[in-house]
Amino acid sequence: MTAETTARLLIIGPPGAGKGTQAGRIAARYQVPAISTGDIFRANIQGGTELGQQVQAVIEQGELVPDELTNRIVADRLSQDDAASGFLLDGYPRTVDQVRALDGMLNGSSLDAVVLLEADPEEVVARLLKRAAVEGRSDDTEEVIRHRQDVYAEQTAPLIELFSKRGILVSVDGLGSVDEVSERIAEGLAAQLNARVGQ
Repeated sequence: MTAETTARLLIIGPPGAGKGTQAGRIAARYQVPAISTGDIFRANIQGGTELGQQVQAVIEQGELVPDELTNRIVADRLSQDDAASGFLLDGYPRTVDQVRALDGMLNGSSLDAVVLLEADPEEVVARLLKRAAVEGRSDDTEEVIRHRQDVYAEQTAPLIELFSKRGILVSVDGLGSVDEVSERIAEGLAAQLNARVGQ
């Protein structure tokens, strides 16, 4: 990336599709910060902050953190110096209302590209149950995991249509080895960003 080029990116997909792993690789490739609302929330929960307590109560029910709270956190993070020349968002925006809020934070301009990781729901549930056992995540019961998948389908899937209409969606098969998925993402993003530069 040149000094004049920004890379304002988003990665979306169902919970457990491998977004966190791929986000780190994308951020390193484009030399931008990976901003995960989940990581921000977990840090506050572990720190016992007031925000953390509010978030924990919501997460334990398998619900999403309210927009107002999430928007404030993201706006604050995007205002920091390291995000001036670009960023990669993971976990936000999740709803059409959050997209509108993000457009406002970007002064009415749009993201440069949105990576959609696609994965079979049953494969994702199995992956998350395995992770829960390994990491001891008490909130990752099968019932909660399936509820999260339903919430994703209901609230976040409409974003796919919105970003597709904007011409910035890069759909990638999220199943396979980490390296295979990374390569698919790299090829898709390169094509999308090059196309936007040429516009």
